[in-house]
Amino acid sequence: MSAARAPDRRLIGEFAARSKEPAAAETLSELTEREREVTALVGIGLSNEEIARRLVVSPLTAKTHVSRTMVKLGASDRAQLVVLARESGLVRPGWLG
Repeated sequence: MSAARAPDRRLIGEFAARSKEPAAAETLSELTEREREVTALVGIGLSNEEIARRLVVSPLTAKTHVSRTMVKLGASDRAQLVVLARESGLVRPGWLG
């Protein structure tokens, strides 16, 4: 191994040692199973109406689930909910549920 690579390995090792579980994953533990399911469906880009059809609930119920989930996670909009769903590993890019 060359001397130039040693600092890279130390830097990577230090970064890995200091890394923690993403905050989003910790926060998801506060959600009910249904709220995690709704978050995943928002994460793949479904609208409230599409979520309602998928879960066999009314659109108003789907909207309520989404709203409560956003409050619990501190998400100010659906885009933040999508980011949290992806960062937590609840959904993965390309996943279609």
